[in-house]
Formats: sequence, structure tokens, C-alpha cells
Amino acid sequence: MVIRRSHLGVAAAALLLSGCSYVGNTADSIWSSLTGEEESETSTPTTTTKPSAGGGGTVVVIPPSQAELNPQPTVGVRQPPALGTGSFAAPPVTPGSPTGTYVGAKVAALRSDLQRLQDNINQQNGALQQLRQGMAQDAATYYSLVGTINSRLQVGTTPGNPELIAQWNQAQGSLDRMSDDIAKLNSLSNQAASDSSLAAYILESVKAAYGLQGAVDEDHRQLGLLESDVNRTVVLIDRLLNSLSDDISRQSNYVSNERANLVTLSLAIKNGELYGQSLANRAFASATPGLAPARASPLTGIGERRPLMVIRFDRPNVPYQQALYTAVKRALERRPDATFDLVAVTPNAGTPAQVALHTDASKRNAEDVMRSLNNMGLPGDRISLSATTSAGVTVNEVQIYVR
Repeated sequence: MVIRRSHLGVAAAALLLSGCSYVGNTADSIWSSLTGEEESETSTPTTTTKPSAGGGGTVVVIPPSQAELNPQPTVGVRQPPALGTGSFAAPPVTPGSPTGTYVGAKVAALRSDLQRLQDNINQQNGALQQLRQGMAQDAATYYSLVGTINSRLQVGTTPGNPELIAQWNQAQGSLDRMSDDIAKLNSLSNQAASDSSLAAYILESVKAAYGLQGAVDEDHRQLGLLESDVNRTVVLIDRLLNSLSDDISRQSNYVSNERANLVTLSLAIKNGELYGQSLANRAFASATPGLAPARASPLTGIGERRPLMVIRFDRPNVPYQQALYTAVKRALERRPDATFDLVAVTPNAGTPAQVALHTDASKRNAEDVMRSLNNMGLPGDRISLSATTSAGVTVNEVQIYVR
């Protein structure tokens, strides 16, 4: 059975899938084999079938989706998260006048400590606003570059296009600058935490000054004003710390995800075809509630299991990557915690020497498929490799199973 799209990419899809195949008549049959669920009697496939030109079977024609019918294709590039917008300039310290008492001198010293603390906060606020501006510019540049690359890949381009490689390098540079800015945000957060401790110390000292002997009424009045100023400063530092924590968390998650996406994008540029976001972003998503666990154990019962995908290496340079990405992405959408067994299958025919040679080639094919999955973002600990021989195959195959 050959699967193809009845839209702009018919010829490309036919070439892509000529060396690999999905097992089953529809996607629903694939998922029922993965989960052990029975196919719903009410589900109606949206495909139509017609005899193939070569008479070797049927061609399943999948109607184009709404996105494919869109004259302005939408490229799935995730926008960077918004940074905080708050400003944390400290209000001026309420001035006071000397009273000539010991307590008055203590109030003046504490007021001077608070002023130095607020100067630090104002410097940190200025640095934060500059960092936010720089990160917003870098994020906009990165978003634009990745969108341009995906657009070129979507309409089709040559493998290893040097223009796309140059844009990819620029996008990598923007992401590196964002990482540097995150490190600076962490440094600001550490400074603000130290200032929070200093503010708490000043507040305790102000409260303790109320109990000192030899104070006049003016000293206590100025102490009250100073206490109010310190309390406002404590609240301001708390807001600054919370805002820094939110910015660091959002930007760190974004940069981490986009680094995985860039690895997948580099593979797409190398092959000249669009894939999508890194599989790592799907692999660590929340599991779908109520989904039955997989029953198959690794590397056992292979013959009784239905493969998610079979890649037949019947010619050099089989272009399996796009079909592989699509199949694994759909498996992770259905079961985010899924793992995958890659089985190198060799025909059990010919002399022992021929079988050994074919087995070595089949193992290399499986290793290539594993590297492709790694480049697409799937962690290595979610993939297992094994090899076997079979009289039921005529060429080297790599069979992919989900558990």
C-alpha cells in the first residue's frame, strides 16, 4: 500500500514513501495495535481508495487539510514568551534633620544605609530594563530567522542550502545571546536576594532603635517615617525578585526548547525538507489521561507485534526521514511517554557469509535511523536497538515498534 497526499507534494510524497511503509490500512488501525484498543465502529476513514496504476495494490488518497489548502501556509514557529514590563525604581528616602541626640545620629546612619540600598536597586532596575530590551530584540530576530527558514523548507529547497545554513547560524547566535542574558538575569536575582537580606537587617535595626534611651519626640517621628520607607523598599525588592524569577523561568524554558528545535531544523536543512518541532518537546509533554499502558516488553514478541513503521532499504539513500518524523510525532501525541524499539531485520537467505554481510548492513541502517531520531530530538534512552533474521523479508529492513 502506498500513502500519498493529493496536493502539491504528491510526487515528493510518493518518492519519500517508496522505501518505507506504514503497517495497516489507516492511522486508526495503527493506534489500535499500539494501545490494544478495538477500532471504533463509528469512526469513518476520510480517505478514498482507487486501483494503483501498476496494478500492485491500492493507493490511499488523503484529501488535503485546511492548512494545505491555505494559499498562505502557516509555519509552526513558537513565539517567544513575553518578558515582564514592571519598573522597580525606588522612591526617594524621606529626608530628616539632626536632633543632636544619640538616637538622632542612629536614625541618620540608618537613613544613609537605606539610601545606598535604594541606589543599588535603581542600578539593578536599569540593568533589568536593558536586558529585557536586548532579549526582546534577540527573540524577534530569532523568531524571524526560524520562520524564514521554515517557509523556505515548506515550499521546497535544495538539500544543504547554504543560504539556510547561514540563517541557521544567525538564529543560533541570537539564541546564544539570549542564554547569556539569562545568566545576567540570574546574577541580578542574586544581587536582589542580597539586598533583601540587607533590607531586613535595616528594618530590624529601625525597630530596635525605638527602645534606645535618650530619644526625643522628633527622633521617634523620624524613625516612623524611616520605617515606612524601609517597608516600601522591602515590598519593592520582593516584586523585583518575583519578576526576575518569572522572566528567568519563561526564557530558560523557551531557549531550552528552541535549542532542541534548532537541532531538528539543522537536519531538515541538510535534507531540504520541513519536519517540525523537536520530538523532545513532545516526548516530555503530559501523558494523555486514561490511556492504556503498552503491553509489549522490549525486544520480546517482535513477531507478534505490529510495527509502527517499516523502512525497506531496497536502494541507496532511502529518503525515510520525513515519514519517520511524522510517524514518531503521531505516536508521541498519542502516548507521550512511549519508547521505541528499532529492529534490524535481515533476509535469512544465501550463504552464511552473505547473511553476515547483510546483517552488518542492516545494523548500520538501524544505527542511521537511531541517529536521525536523535537529531529530531528524541532522547537516546527512549530508543533500543536489536537485530534478527527472517525468512519473510526479501531486503534489509528496519522495523520500528512502540511500547
